[in-house]
Amino acid sequence: MAWRSLKGAPVKRQWIGLAAISPYLPRSVVAAEDAHFCKHHGVDWGAVREVIDDVQEGGELRGASTITQQVAKNLFLAPIPDVIRKVLEFPLAMWIDFVLGKRRILEIYLNVAEMGPSGEFGAETGAVYAFGHSARHLSPREAALLAAVLPNPVKRSARNPSPLMRRLAGTYMARAEWVRRCWPENR
Repeated sequence: MAWRSLKGAPVKRQWIGLAAISPYLPRSVVAAEDAHFCKHHGVDWGAVREVIDDVQEGGELRGASTITQQVAKNLFLAPIPDVIRKVLEFPLAMWIDFVLGKRRILEIYLNVAEMGPSGEFGAETGAVYAFGHSARHLSPREAALLAAVLPNPVKRSARNPSPLMRRLAGTYMARAEWVRRCWPENR
């Protein structure tokens, strides 16, 4: 957000506490972005090993960032080359996980993640932009659509979902039921 502001780009954000967000959104985001969120301590070393193995076997480089790493990147790191950023993200993510705990990490992530094409940051602003109502009232489908925009909210739209977005949302809705076991509503 700070980087966008410095460049003169619009930034829209309204903080909303985790308790005021529909429980479907945290589950959908965990299902979409970090399936092992409830188990790891900031870094999913298994996912990191898989990426390294894939690259060594000639596969393409893909992301293995956890939600906690994304919080570290969004809060503390400027846009810098990926390799340098990853080296800095790992210790920051482990520290964040130790100090804050899962509930607070997810609350921060849901308030700083970019969720719209024109500088809409956070669940509340993203929900209002995409669906015209508060994140408190997101349905399971709407929550899954918002989770599906996270890798690229400029190219992906929850407001006007493509067939790919609708398929991803269906997948995330199904996975969210599994996440419910590690992320119940009263957490």
